[in-house]
Amino acid sequence: MWVDVVTAVHAPYAVFLPSAWQSLRGQGHAEWTWLVQIDGPPDKVLDSLRGCGAADDPRVSVAAHGTTEGPAVSRNIALGRAAAALVQNMDADDELEPDALTTLIEALATRPAAGYAVGHARDLMPDGDLIDHVLPVPAGVLPRGALLDRWTDDLPVHPAGAMWRRSLLLSLGGWSALHGMEDTALLMAASASADGVLVDSPTLRYRRHAAQRSKEKSKFAGGGAQVALVRRRAALLRELPSWIETPNITEPTFDDDTP
Repeated sequence: MWVDVVTAVHAPYAVFLPSAWQSLRGQGHAEWTWLVQIDGPPDKVLDSLRGCGAADDPRVSVAAHGTTEGPAVSRNIALGRAAAALVQNMDADDELEPDALTTLIEALATRPAAGYAVGHARDLMPDGDLIDHVLPVPAGVLPRGALLDRWTDDLPVHPAGAMWRRSLLLSLGGWSALHGMEDTALLMAASASADGVLVDSPTLRYRRHAAQRSKEKSKFAGGGAQVALVRRRAALLRELPSWIETPNITEPTFDDDTP
């Protein structure tokens, strides 16, 4: 089954793209398209993609929207370009484990009622070491609301490496317009709307580095209100009928803004 891999990237993260690209090239599952969406000035990103050879792969589709809008907007623009039934997120500074796509696709194929699949995330340290983490939820089906119920200060699973059924992503409006928790909000909305699957193996290498957005100092003071919004939205979604797959999505046409 074909999968669209969505990556939002801005110039400071261009240096990590060759490693992300190599992790895609090393996948056991080769039926993918890499939808790279450039946030802000494109030159450094395009140079990086050309330098590592990704720009020459017909499976790589690159677009830029010209302004700096942040990861949520950039991922959603890429989602608007997606056509595959499955969408895999991969942040520009992260890597996929070699069997990630195969493992997550198989998990969804065997559980057609599940809207998303996620695996373990290992920290990728600057020296190349990989550090595992024990998750507080068991592998297998994640019943509707299970992740939401386990969400406290820490997330029960890492949302950055989730694979989504595109119809669920679209029904939830894609990644949420929030500061620093756009993927958390999406995961909680998904948990409130549909069953998921947790596979018992690592699928994501989460790079730890000094330039991480999560380490940036910010004067943002709306974190508590954001969390309240996410929880209230999830509570409302939980009262609605469960999401079901919509396989035949009518595809609109749009102008290609590939640089």
